[in-house]
Amino acid sequence: MEILMKEEKNIFGRLKKVLSKTRHNIFKRLLDKEIIKEEELEESLILSDVGVSTTSQLINLLKDDFYPNKESFLKAVKENLLKILMKCKKKEDPERYPLVLIVVGVNGVGKTTTIAKIAYRYKILGKKILLVAADTFRAAAIEQLKKWADNLEIDLVKHQDGADPGAVVFDALTAAKVRNIEVVIIDTAGRMHNQANLMKELKKIKNICQKKMEIGLCKVLLILDANTGQNALRQISLFHQEVGIDGLIMTKLDGTSKGGILVTISHEFMIPIEYLGIGEKFEDLIEFKAEDFVEALFDEKKDQED
Repeated sequence: MEILMKEEKNIFGRLKKVLSKTRHNIFKRLLDKEIIKEEELEESLILSDVGVSTTSQLINLLKDDFYPNKESFLKAVKENLLKILMKCKKKEDPERYPLVLIVVGVNGVGKTTTIAKIAYRYKILGKKILLVAADTFRAAAIEQLKKWADNLEIDLVKHQDGADPGAVVFDALTAAKVRNIEVVIIDTAGRMHNQANLMKELKKIKNICQKKMEIGLCKVLLILDANTGQNALRQISLFHQEVGIDGLIMTKLDGTSKGGILVTISHEFMIPIEYLGIGEKFEDLIEFKAEDFVEALFDEKKDQED
């Protein structure tokens, strides 16, 4: 717990560094100006992947007031961005255990690595964890998850390549009950939203979890790659329609100049953003905090990397 608290103290500096591409490439054009024109703000927001609809709403909100200087205008921009982002604030309700996390997402978003980071966080909190290798379609997926489990020294339930994912999950939940596991994290195949059979399998996994869970909580977490931009919206819509999404995790935020996609997600969906992936290390998965995100996006102080 102390390790996580120590890491949280450095969250603003780390987030600010991660958002430097978005801030420098887009918003810094505004921050350097004495007077900001409406069309310049609109262009900057859209270029940073704040969608057209979200940008239009924000511009309309700003038209209602008079701003005597740049500082008051930017303050209003930040306040309105924060209002939008707060829609995706994670619920403060305490988690119930046993907790089952079904982690979904298309191939290439960093799903298995993110699972390891989630497991690390719960291990630091002293929870007993079980990883489940239900991605039986990709040959390397089981071995990759086993490697993470070995590195973290936590239990793993797996079957052979090509096994029924539902059977793997059923056996894992049975074992979890016997072993008094507190957190079960299930890796699933890279669900391509145009493949009905895979979505059907995902529904089956969720149904098994709900039926096996006598108490506790079952959540579906969708992993998104920040570099996919507006395509992330389509992924959220389709996954949510098929299986119901309880939380979002945005990975690879350190590799994009379009961090504004988080604003668009918040505007169009009411699904909590739980974590942001900002690097490759275990500790590079941080809780999403709307206030820190907005402050880091507009911070004018000299960057640590400059």
